[in-house]
Amino acid sequence: MDIHKPKPKPNWRAFLKEAGAIVLGVGIALGAASGAAHAADAQRHEVQALKITVLVTNLAGNAKGGDGEWGYSALVEADGRKILYDTGSSADMVLKNARALHVDLSDVEEVILSHNHWDHVAGLMTLRREFAAANPKAFSRVHVAARIFEPRLDAAGQDQNGLRDIRAAYLATGGSFIVHDKPAELLPGLWLTGPVPRPNPEKNWSPGLSLRSANALIEDNVPEDSALVIDTGEGTVILTGCGHAGIINIAEYARTIVAGKALLAVMGGVHLFAAPDQTVQWTGARLKDFGIKTFLAGHCTGIEATYILRKATNLDRKTALVSTVGSSFTLGRGIVTGALAQ
Repeated sequence: MDIHKPKPKPNWRAFLKEAGAIVLGVGIALGAASGAAHAADAQRHEVQALKITVLVTNLAGNAKGGDGEWGYSALVEADGRKILYDTGSSADMVLKNARALHVDLSDVEEVILSHNHWDHVAGLMTLRREFAAANPKAFSRVHVAARIFEPRLDAAGQDQNGLRDIRAAYLATGGSFIVHDKPAELLPGLWLTGPVPRPNPEKNWSPGLSLRSANALIEDNVPEDSALVIDTGEGTVILTGCGHAGIINIAEYARTIVAGKALLAVMGGVHLFAAPDQTVQWTGARLKDFGIKTFLAGHCTGIEATYILRKATNLDRKTALVSTVGSSFTLGRGIVTGALAQ
């Protein structure tokens, strides 16, 4: 399957306008507030060719295949188009690892930031400045979920939002943020969840920060945490940054976005590295109920947690692995990962 086969370039503005998003040339736009219809209620689009390549995660896979760091970023290539999902924790790690892996980022125009944390947003400005001179549209549109810009206050009252300083600098380059408060189809078959409902008691975030409410401070549960849901003929693929909303909450919500599809794959972080075994086993049992076929666990999932999830889901060393820099999932082929994680 040739994922690089040229296809007609979509008109992003027309596509999002049709989906119900409001798009502004420069600044912050409220996307999907008027509501992109869920796939169940709209014309179904299935991705035919898909490859997701991990550019940043905690573990390096090969000696010359890029460096690991605490953070996450992945390049999504779908039917000839590209979207970068998260941008790592160092200003230049995505760029350096992409070069080491011979991955071309020069034609990436769309970015998703799954949430506000520093280890997912730090590379945005470097990428925008690196490629915008030759391609003014490069990294020019950033899709985020509602509430991502709200201050995250530590015990001293200081704002620890990872986008605090990046936001204004990015807008000054002519880039735009598109804010989604419900599911939005960014490309045919590629859905950003927006904020995820949380009916299950998954507390998959680290404590210590607060949000302002009308009358008091409340715990920051990362309300903007969002995932990418990809509709394919083989099933649904879910890509997460940290999965702070809870991977089971995300998987349940994905069923409402792409109805009637089995869970083909979960990729990215699911923030279980510090969770007790009982919690990880519960998560694995629920993923098994979803019929998960592939799991490429990265970043904050945790190495031991990944092995517990592998056993609980009845997957094996070929279908449930620890993600490394350069590891990938390809539709019709499955996982390819670095030597260290095989």
